[in-house]
Amino acid sequence: MEKLNTKPVFSVSDFIAVVNQTLEYAYQSVEVEGEVASFKVSHDKFVFFDIKDGNSSIGCFMTVWQLRVPIQDGMKVIVSAVPKLTQWGKFSLTVKSVRPSGEGALKKSFELLKSKLDGEGLFAIERKRQLPTIPKHIAVISSIQAAGYADFIKILNDRWGGISIDVANVQVQGTSAPDQIINAINYFNQQENLPEVIVIIRGGGSADDLAVFNDEPLVRAIASSRIPTLTGIGHETDESLADLVVDIRAVTPSNAAQILVPDKAEIIRAAYSRVNSLLPRISQLINQQKQSIDSLLIKALDSINTAVNDQIQKISNLRGVLAQLDPSVVLARGYALIRGNISIGSVIEVETNKVIINAEVKNVVSK
Repeated sequence: MEKLNTKPVFSVSDFIAVVNQTLEYAYQSVEVEGEVASFKVSHDKFVFFDIKDGNSSIGCFMTVWQLRVPIQDGMKVIVSAVPKLTQWGKFSLTVKSVRPSGEGALKKSFELLKSKLDGEGLFAIERKRQLPTIPKHIAVISSIQAAGYADFIKILNDRWGGISIDVANVQVQGTSAPDQIINAINYFNQQENLPEVIVIIRGGGSADDLAVFNDEPLVRAIASSRIPTLTGIGHETDESLADLVVDIRAVTPSNAAQILVPDKAEIIRAAYSRVNSLLPRISQLINQQKQSIDSLLIKALDSINTAVNDQIQKISNLRGVLAQLDPSVVLARGYALIRGNISIGSVIEVETNKVIINAEVKNVVSK
């Protein structure tokens, strides 16, 4: 009896579809580490490269806009991808994201993107804007569970306080972190009441952790912000492309708070010190003004006294003149005052110093 064949017979297309379904079920997403080879960009849209180790090689495909960090042949990378069998029967990885792996690759990728963005002028000093002296309203982009965020908020409140703070709670490491930070930047830039500063906070970490802040779209989003930006990322020795593009860079989250606001207690101490140093000078000026006023008053009183004495002398002189014109004084000197019509036969009155005489005019002689 002939044995029946129970094995399914696929068409080529169906077989490839089944294989891809099986791969998708078993490996929805994989991360593969290897060295980049045969890297090329086609039509400014598609990216092709291989990743390999000492024994094997796998072809990779992705779109240009998914490539967020520069890579080149020889760099060690980790790709996040979906394994797939193409219609041409070639096994490949459809890459969703790629990131440098290892200190050497991270440094190389950093230098490549730094050179590119610097050539576009994104790091130019002329682009930098001043932060407000004492902001009243700020936006903070950070993970609120992070120690760096807690340090920033504590120091900010200790130094000044009373600032309105809008917080975007985001991841600050991992593949989804750059997009979350970009979305937060765009959100704050679209508010009707714009914050005066956007502060991006992240504590210390490994070079791989901090690679988030070397993401090209993130750097460009910071450069495009119409709100002045400040970073406090990692430790003093850490440097990211985000640090280079922001308006002001702080070396740590704590330093970001110190840059953002002055120390209120120090300002009060400085004000007291200034006032105390000015008091002797103020007292000196008051004394000088008092002396000047006293001198002016003395001069004014002297002028008034002189004017009064001059008037008194003039009055005295007038009194002397008037005294000389007094008839009694004239009569006392032996003169007589005659009243009446002086004609022959008329009676006149003659007043002397001592008597009044009525006399008849007997003769009138003209001179």
